[in-house]
Amino acid sequence: MATPPASTKTSLQQRLTTRARQRWPQLDGIDVRFRGAFAYVTARLPDGERMALMRLPTGDQPPAGASRSNLASKDGYQDSALPTGHIAGTPEDALDTSCGLYLGDPTAWV
Repeated sequence: MATPPASTKTSLQQRLTTRARQRWPQLDGIDVRFRGAFAYVTARLPDGERMALMRLPTGDQPPAGASRSNLASKDGYQDSALPTGHIAGTPEDALDTSCGLYLGDPTAWV
């Protein structure tokens, strides 16, 4: 699997950081690391802890501009759907879904 270009990496980090600042102020930040064609997204919590949130494909699999989210669960990832019932959406949709679940805020799905 090919690694995404630097522009994709930068764009995804910026988009998720912006969304986290707007919607999830209880987080200290979002870290995105890349391995192969996947982006692994981790939240930084105020107490210094890190919480794995999701894995997003960055290759040509999802439609342009869409990302299929995989929620972190017990040292692994499980395919998941967004609250809308779709398996694809924006990276911001995937972040809201993961944060809503892991931070206990179901208003993220309204």
